[in-house]
Amino acid sequence: MAQVPQTFLDALAVRTWCGLALGALGRAREEIDAINVYPVADGDTGTNLYLTLESAATAVEAVFAGYGTGAGEPSLADAVHAMAHGALIGARGNSGTILAQLLRGMAQVLADDTGREAPRIEGAALRRALRRAADSARQAVAHPVEGTVLTVASAAAEAAEEAEGDCGAVARAAYEGARTALAATPGQLPVLGRAGVVDAGGRGLVAVLGALVEAFTGEAVREPPAAWESPAVPESPETSAVGRSPQALAAGEDADAIPGARARVGGPARGEGMSDAGRCADAADADGPAYEVIYLLEAGDTAVARLRERLDALGDSLVVVGGDGLWNVHVHADDAGAAVEAGVEAGRPYRIRITHFGLGDVHTGGERPPRERAQRAVVAVVPGEGLAGLYTEAGATTVLARPGEPPASGELVQAVRRAHAREVVLLPNDAELRHTAAAAAEQARADGIRVALIPTRSAVQGIAALAVHEPERRFDEDVVQMTAAAGATRYAEVVVAEHQSWTTAGICQAGDVLGLIDGDVAVIGADVTTTAATVLDRMLQAGGELVTLVVGDEAPETVAEHLEARVRESYLAVDTVVYRGGRQGALLLIGVE
Repeated sequence: MAQVPQTFLDALAVRTWCGLALGALGRAREEIDAINVYPVADGDTGTNLYLTLESAATAVEAVFAGYGTGAGEPSLADAVHAMAHGALIGARGNSGTILAQLLRGMAQVLADDTGREAPRIEGAALRRALRRAADSARQAVAHPVEGTVLTVASAAAEAAEEAEGDCGAVARAAYEGARTALAATPGQLPVLGRAGVVDAGGRGLVAVLGALVEAFTGEAVREPPAAWESPAVPESPETSAVGRSPQALAAGEDADAIPGARARVGGPARGEGMSDAGRCADAADADGPAYEVIYLLEAGDTAVARLRERLDALGDSLVVVGGDGLWNVHVHADDAGAAVEAGVEAGRPYRIRITHFGLGDVHTGGERPPRERAQRAVVAVVPGEGLAGLYTEAGATTVLARPGEPPASGELVQAVRRAHAREVVLLPNDAELRHTAAAAAEQARADGIRVALIPTRSAVQGIAALAVHEPERRFDEDVVQMTAAAGATRYAEVVVAEHQSWTTAGICQAGDVLGLIDGDVAVIGADVTTTAATVLDRMLQAGGELVTLVVGDEAPETVAEHLEARVRESYLAVDTVVYRGGRQGALLLIGVE
């Protein structure tokens, strides 16, 4: 359903913005990773931005959940504080840390402009919030430089200040200003110009601002280009990402098959003409720092000021964001231990994450992967306890997705690590989890795990994929066979409508039974068994050999028996298998192979 336009910012609009921004970053994640050449060409800016925003969105959802049904809604101040705090504690990488500060800067203004008598704000306050965001982010970076996300943020604030009208008009002006600034970044930062790409962090910020426009207007914005069109850009693959374009990489070309693609992504090697988010790009020495160090820190303002000075002397790409006793510290340094020790002297560091740029290994909180691993494993998200047992019996490591509580990428990463395998096939089993699963796969690959993501959109597709899984086959062959099995399985679900809404099959009322085929509402009925039979008939019109029924706890006890009898009587040579799904949200899942 289309988003209803609104002219003001309230708690619900913050929630909508977070959801849209997370979706936008999910869609752009691979493209942004592919053009990531500054400050370090490690191909993870899109993933880091996504994980940071995911943490912010999760915090906002938690605030809404805390009010419960019929208990009202959180205030705007509650929502923006949760957004900023979630981003701060979940910030990843240089780009994610800066995004967290941008959101914190906005929250400082938006919370100050609200109160019991003012549950929402208008365009003027949004203009001030965007200005505070840009200024606070620039102050958080030790050595600001133009041509980065900081430039894009400043341009957005300047454009917003010139705008007249409501929040929608201000947001659109900010987006257009940021988009224009993004296109100019290759001319400001030589490393971007040589690579033929725009700044990756700036590209992510444009996506977030585009989501803000959509939250107010209900209209999707045009996406900015990743490549920079200029006759000065060399055409050699060694110096240009356009030789294997960012779009091509994002579309699925194997970066590992392109010499130097991960290390260079079309740009100079790490340290060649780049240092931190600030120092002049051409002034850095040939070899940059070996480690990225990130941690949360509980400390006072005075101690953090001293910490900034010490870390600035240790390395580069220094960004310290936060306040009120809680900070997120990011720095690139050769001596990772000294960077952590500086945090210990300043206060209490925790959630310490150290990444070695050269080896790509990541150590978090002192944990290390086990020495002995299985060769291959399957990790699957399942919607109910019954299917969790079925998948586990088949040898899969499962992540339970309870109704209304989809797992975050961190849970999927932990499941991949728990599988203790060199190769992992990941089955999200939900179209809404595709971006979360992709981000989790990228994190797991940083641990040296080979991960293949099969975009299963329902648990019945996952069952089909698991049925043809053979660990003894070559990994690529196994993935191809599992993907083919999942793709050959049509899926449907039967649910009860919670409220009145427009659907592809017409208007439904609260309490109506809906039959969804391949994600779209195809049938609206009053009876579960009748609706399920209609859905099954429509699916089998295109043929099929096997029907899979996964029955939820709240479905009528006789529905499976009725559907089995219908298949026997009306569809010769079609087999039926029934599973109990437990508390799975949907009354019934149907798969047809």
